[in-house]
Amino acid sequence: MRIRDENKVEAIYDATIQLVNEIGFAEASISKIAKKANVSAATIYIYHENKEDLLLKTYLKIKSKMSERMFQRLDKTRTVKEQFDSIIRNYVEFIVTFKEYFLFLEQIMTSPLPQRWCLDDTASLFQPIFEMYEMGKIQGLFKQQDVRMLIMYSILPIAKLAKAHLQNGTQFEDRQLNAAIGMSWDAIKL
Repeated sequence: MRIRDENKVEAIYDATIQLVNEIGFAEASISKIAKKANVSAATIYIYHENKEDLLLKTYLKIKSKMSERMFQRLDKTRTVKEQFDSIIRNYVEFIVTFKEYFLFLEQIMTSPLPQRWCLDDTASLFQPIFEMYEMGKIQGLFKQQDVRMLIMYSILPIAKLAKAHLQNGTQFEDRQLNAAIGMSWDAIKL
């Protein structure tokens, strides 16, 4: 049995992310990824069944990292509004700090791939956000809508704003982030 070479595994993930961001997931072939990672295509097949498996595992790895960052220092004893603020600030920090990861997720999420994948695996990673929104509904703070809809109306606009900053090479100013968080809160509150 072969010993797992973590350096090669990481090089493969990094090359996958870079290539998908540069040329799109459709054009990022196993041979191109192997070349960028400085490994043979056969090495990739030691760790992954095929390109789709590689993309899925890369996606899951990034979602896990995003989850860790979004909920770091989250204090569930704080008010729902304070938790909401903390989660969004952590999410923006993830986007700014891990631009390549965020852009990779954007590429994958706009492709037909996630529809073929069983993404229930990632739902558990984001349980704290679902709990926070449910608590907001119970406390009468949020509209009585499906939590996924509340997330779309409150967090996705901030992601789009952060993406615009990334594309323009500008920084999210505190004043603007505070205003965006306030508008996101207002979009879902009762």
